[in-house]
Formats: sequence, C-alpha cells, structure tokens
Amino acid sequence: MKNVFLIVTLLISAFSFSQDKKAETLLNDVSNKAKAYKNISIDFKYTLENLSENIKQETRGDVVLEGNKYRLNILGSTRVYDGKTLYSISPDDDEVTISTENADDENSITPSKMLTFYEDGYTYNMDITQNVKGRKIQYVKLTPIDSNAEIKYVLLGIDAQTKHIYNLIEVGNNGTKTTLTVNSFKTNQPISKSLFTFDENKYKDYYINKLD
Repeated sequence: MKNVFLIVTLLISAFSFSQDKKAETLLNDVSNKAKAYKNISIDFKYTLENLSENIKQETRGDVVLEGNKYRLNILGSTRVYDGKTLYSISPDDDEVTISTENADDENSITPSKMLTFYEDGYTYNMDITQNVKGRKIQYVKLTPIDSNAEIKYVLLGIDAQTKHIYNLIEVGNNGTKTTLTVNSFKTNQPISKSLFTFDENKYKDYYINKLD
C-alpha cells in the first residue's frame, strides 16, 4: 500500500548538485505551472509488474488537490486530508483511521506533495523523447542518491507542450516496475467546499481509529 501512494503522489525529488540544467529547467516549468492552478483533478491508471514473479496488477484511481489539501480514491479506499488531519476510509474494513500528518516528515507519502520537485534525495538528467499519439513526451530520469534505496530509478514523462505529467515509471531494485499513467488532467474545476471535509455522521457504523 505504501508503494502505491508513493507512485500516486509523484514524489519527484531534486538535489542541488551535479544536475542536468535542461532537466532542471523542465522540472521548474512543470512545478511552477502546477502551483499556479487553484486545484488539480487527475484520473490515472496504476500498473505493477514483476516478470520474474509473474505478477501484473492494474487499478484505476483519482485524486483532487487544492493547496495542501487532497482527496484520493484508490484500491477501494479514500484518503481525505483537510490540511491538518488525515482521514483514511476503508469500506472493506468498516474503519476510519484518523491521524495527524507531518508535512515536514521526509518519509511522509502524501498527494499534497504531488507535482513538486524539490525534495532531497535524487539526481536527475534528461532521458529519451517519445511520440505518444502525436504528443511529444520528454522523459527525465531520477536516480536515488542513497545507494541503499529500494528504488533503482524513476522516469518521469512530461508533455513537452502542456508541461503536464503524462506518466511516471518507477523501477525497483527487486525487479518490480510500477507505472502511473495520467488519463485525465483537469485544472481549476468547480469543486464542493465539503470535498476535503470528513463528516463523521456518514460513518456511524464504522470503527473510528484515532491514532493521535
């Protein structure tokens, strides 16, 4: 589950030395454009593959972000973050887990970090360019600085025209490949004021697990 949220949140990191200047400029363009939107709504496909283990899993999900708030739906569960408190809703378990999310925690895996590119931990360089259905997709390769990291490298595909994320491919040292492909990227949509609010009255039959 942790790995799913790692990919979904697109924790694309940058480091201050030995970086490709063209890649840095492109990542800055993507980040600055994303920050200018009032909100972002993304529909995506998530694929996990490990050929040696004969594993291939696919699922779909969606996330809405506004500032540091978000609502994420994936694998039948919903995560709602109102800027202070995280509510993880699991219909399969009839349980809601409530916790305080630490935004300063480097290990915190949150969609509120989505489309930002200045978390320490990776070097990055321009990689291949592909034509996907008439769209020019430029890839940036991110390599963990930590030699003991579980991630071998990450490829971030960026639409050269729109400067929006097209896909993200993470390759693990264990041979696992996880891919997130953006099916729909919408911005500045009219959204309900209650979208990022947890209403406990709707979950009276659920077990409420307060971690803090």
